[in-house]
Amino acid sequence: MVIENPGRKGGDRMTPRPATIKDVAASAGVGIATVSRVFSGTGSVSTATRERVLAAARDLDYRPSALGRGLKLRRSGGIGLIVPDVTDPFCAELIAGVLACARTLGEHVIVDAAHGDPSREAEIVERLVGQRVDGVIAMPAGTEADWRGAARVCSSVVFAGRVPPGLPEIPAVLADDAGGVRSVTEYLTGLGHRRIGFLGAAPGSPSRVREDAFRTTLAQLGVQVEEDLVVAARPASDAAYAAAAGLLQRRDDVTAVLAAGHLLGEAAVLVARELDLRVPADVSIAMVDDVAWAELCDPPLTAVARPGHDIGYRACEMLLREPARRGRGGPVLLPTELVVRGSCGPLRTARR
Repeated sequence: MVIENPGRKGGDRMTPRPATIKDVAASAGVGIATVSRVFSGTGSVSTATRERVLAAARDLDYRPSALGRGLKLRRSGGIGLIVPDVTDPFCAELIAGVLACARTLGEHVIVDAAHGDPSREAEIVERLVGQRVDGVIAMPAGTEADWRGAARVCSSVVFAGRVPPGLPEIPAVLADDAGGVRSVTEYLTGLGHRRIGFLGAAPGSPSRVREDAFRTTLAQLGVQVEEDLVVAARPASDAAYAAAAGLLQRRDDVTAVLAAGHLLGEAAVLVARELDLRVPADVSIAMVDDVAWAELCDPPLTAVARPGHDIGYRACEMLLREPARRGRGGPVLLPTELVVRGSCGPLRTARR
């Protein structure tokens, strides 16, 4: 919606002018200061009032002045977003969620990829701080020590998707990975599987929570964890393939494989095909991350779906709307979902 400006006419036509913060305040029935607090993310505003202001802004097609706000706050505005890889399906969903939320709040986003390199990640943070962004959302590759230093120089940080251990003061929005791994492990054991191979993350990775959940669930179910069946790999295609091949060639008594990520799941499917193993007749396969190709496999792959879009949206909300919540109550956990497909079946007596 545009506002007609009676002071500027062209013949009989009225020249529209952009909506102002005063127009939004009048439409929402609040003061200008309240509108300013909603869009700056500072101060206390009730949820009902915030939604009313945002609805009025959408109706009026109001766009906050990033230049004016930047001059006032001595910041350039916008937020930085750091992910491991922009082409990764989960990262792409997370980015889409951040962009959707930022667009609603009239912010822009600077996206960069660290590719799992802590030193590159630190350089990105330093550059974003130099550009005076309002905050940083990160799916971190670095350790506690790396991010403790970054958090001191950055105005505000929110982790999304994963978090280094030992940094409870930095807010985070995560998928309930432990719950997801627990559900798929219980599903496989319920089918009768006891020799379950686990393809997990390399030592020191923030994603080791999935291996911990796998071990804990088996122990609770009275199933012995065989160390030879737990294999770690770097987050790269060649390392994932080597890990899957080593597991399935070394242990011909493995009846099921749980992959802790989609790269590892893809590797398990490829290796099973090359070894002429029937899925699920010879080996059942499941993985964390319900990516698009999982449903296109033959048979379609059982997977734990993680809410990447919702994680990104919620992390952006926390950064821009809820500064008072930061560092309180631990990370926000969003539920996962076990999507059962044809790649898992009941235990057979022996592998072909």
